[in-house]
Amino acid sequence: MIELKINGQLTKLDVSEDMPLLWALRDVAKLTGSKYGCGKGICGACTVHIDGQAMRSCITPMSYAQGKSITTIEGLAEQGDHPVQQAWQDLKVAQCGYCQTGQIMSAAALLANNPNPSDADINGAMAGNICRCGTYPRIRAAIKQAAKANKAGAQS
Repeated sequence: MIELKINGQLTKLDVSEDMPLLWALRDVAKLTGSKYGCGKGICGACTVHIDGQAMRSCITPMSYAQGKSITTIEGLAEQGDHPVQQAWQDLKVAQCGYCQTGQIMSAAALLANNPNPSDADINGAMAGNICRCGTYPRIRAAIKQAAKANKAGAQS
């Protein structure tokens, strides 16, 4: 039995220590927002937050996740209204949409650690997230909009 906190809830999963976190989330916990892309930690479709850091769940064994706090796209904001999610909708970032949960999770982690990122910061943080549709300009614009929304919310 592996115990961890998923989206704020203490959870026990009866899985092997070497099972990738992605499969435990999708198949056991039934949280299907994180997607399987490459299975090698390269594409970013499976990105979740582990103790606040964006990490690839397809290559993270459950033994590493033990006792940690995991946030999936389902837990990013209760109503799906995190500033990054809102910016994604406002700017119609998603095209096919497959990679977008990983993109959003990486962007949210970036803004949590750097509330006013430069283009270089955004490029660096998002470099490991692949979008076959090529919506990178909209992704960058959405991150900038979310940063402004975060800043405006903090001033309120």
